[in-house]
Amino acid sequence: MAIEIKVPVLPESVADASIATWHVKAGDKVTRDQNLVDIETDKVVLEVVAPQDGEILEIIHAEGDTVLGEQIIAKLGEAGEAPVAPKASNEQSSAPAADNQAKGEKVQIKVPVLPESVADATIATWHAQPGDAVKRDQNLVDIETDKVVLEVVAPEDGVLSEILEQEGATVLGEQVIGELTKGEGAAAPAPAAAEETTSEESSDALTPSVRRALAENGISTEEASKIKATGEKGRLTKEDVAAYVKAKAQRQASADASQPQAAPVAAGDRSQKRVPMTRLRKRVAERLLDAKNSTAMLTTFNEVNMKPIMDIRKVYQESFEKKHGIRIGFMSFFVKAVTEALKRFPEVNASIDGDDIVYHNYFDVSIAVSTPRGLVTPVLKDTDQLSLAEMEKGIRELAIKGRDGKLTIEEMTGGNFTITNGGVFGSLISTPIINPPQTAILGMHKIQERPMAVNGKVEILPMMYLALSYDHRLVDGKESVGFLVTIKELLEDPTRLLLDL
Repeated sequence: MAIEIKVPVLPESVADASIATWHVKAGDKVTRDQNLVDIETDKVVLEVVAPQDGEILEIIHAEGDTVLGEQIIAKLGEAGEAPVAPKASNEQSSAPAADNQAKGEKVQIKVPVLPESVADATIATWHAQPGDAVKRDQNLVDIETDKVVLEVVAPEDGVLSEILEQEGATVLGEQVIGELTKGEGAAAPAPAAAEETTSEESSDALTPSVRRALAENGISTEEASKIKATGEKGRLTKEDVAAYVKAKAQRQASADASQPQAAPVAAGDRSQKRVPMTRLRKRVAERLLDAKNSTAMLTTFNEVNMKPIMDIRKVYQESFEKKHGIRIGFMSFFVKAVTEALKRFPEVNASIDGDDIVYHNYFDVSIAVSTPRGLVTPVLKDTDQLSLAEMEKGIRELAIKGRDGKLTIEEMTGGNFTITNGGVFGSLISTPIINPPQTAILGMHKIQERPMAVNGKVEILPMMYLALSYDHRLVDGKESVGFLVTIKELLEDPTRLLLDL
């Protein structure tokens, strides 16, 4: 009996996801826990594994398709089991009966289930009109929410018989917006076209990820038709777009190199490019704005002499790397200092939930990581139980996963305090924004040599400005300053930090 392969349950804040990569194809034999497909959300890439040994009978949704939580995307059966297909009969008389039964059946077209945080949606674009013959999984209409654009596809072959809600209408989750007549006109011949399927198809045939890639690179539909498509059934893929953009950039670079004295651009020859925000960027924007509007955020500053830590790294770097297999960086010292300060100032390790203050008796620190898709904050958990080497390995693993888009929901969830390092980009000082529902965030900055007065003498020391943004509703000035001074003192005397003094 076939087993349904479904999209995992998505977090409440995630409206939908995209099929990123299928690692198998129909007919492949798989083993239990083998990764079948990567599902991409605006935060992480989820791996869907085989629940048991068997054979892939059918792949329902291809790479690039937009899918919802718990939606069926494939079917798995026992080895040798026949693929899922309409039942055939040796008796010729049964075929017409089946056709007549399916023909004329009405199928409702509904708005997908919306997340709890999304009240309603808007009909953006109908890609088919009443009377049009459509194929199963063909995109019929785009539904726009305040977070994403959802595609509603045809559940069966047939004819779109009626549109109940026009473009611009406000609709609710699971509301009926159209009707499809099953079987009607499904066998009608397609319009004449070139024998070879290429990316000259209409934009409706492009997957969401491909359309996003085209938009981000300013490629028009006409230009997209020139891109060589290598996907299944001649479909254009994100990789095709990336290869085209890379080749185009190389050709442009070669052309520029051959014409070093290019004519100046005319004064009036100015252009601009408009691209839609990615889902991650939209979500980051929403959270930052929410933090600004819903917290009483203040920032206090201090500076720390980094020379003691730099001296320790210089002396023990080689032996540390030889023993633990990883280089010792600055972030592990900061995580350790922050953890100790959180123990001393529990308000900074707490959060506000309605009219209650929630004090956490554990220490999970979020580490801001810059990735090609935007800023993410994976969580290093139970930092009070980790050594410096374990911290370094954990930070490195989270950074690599963030870069490769392999962070899991668990690694992105939680966190009582955040550390962000703008210094890697050259920032000298900044006011970081709190990551709700956390109470505070520490900003690290560029290490810069400055003249400092030490025991009545001027010395050139490697100094770093520290910035602590905090929610004044929960943390008072005394606690915020004391917290930051504690971090400064521990970093400037790392012996106390390592000896837990």
